[in-house]
Amino acid sequence: MELHNKKDWIKAFPIMKQLRNQLTQATYLAMMEEMKQNGYRLFAYEEEGDIVALAGVIIDTCFAWGRYVWVHDLVTNEHVRSQGYGKRMLQFIEEWGKEQNCEQVALSSGLEKELAHQFYEHKMGYKRKSYVFRIML
Repeated sequence: MELHNKKDWIKAFPIMKQLRNQLTQATYLAMMEEMKQNGYRLFAYEEEGDIVALAGVIIDTCFAWGRYVWVHDLVTNEHVRSQGYGKRMLQFIEEWGKEQNCEQVALSSGLEKELAHQFYEHKMGYKRKSYVFRIML
């Protein structure tokens, strides 16, 4: 389900903080408002009323990839990892992307996240296509 409002975002914050531990709730909410203005969408997978996984995405278009879904954030609650929720969340995003006429789903994963890389490549069939480079300003 998509999380549309501040009440939903607050409910999701403890899970998002597991991925983005630098966030405070105030910063998270302020950034959610700004990111939503730029097309960011936050989806949750719930089990018995509790959020167990989140995916934050945006649709974009570029010459290299055409129209695509970019996954900014993908996290499963640390208490229920390796139970298939991340896979279900990503499969949902793939189907949703097809419905939005996207040609592919893409994401970036930190170099240190080797278990995540194994998940993307071996369980989900994603291919490494590039490195992401950045400079702090």
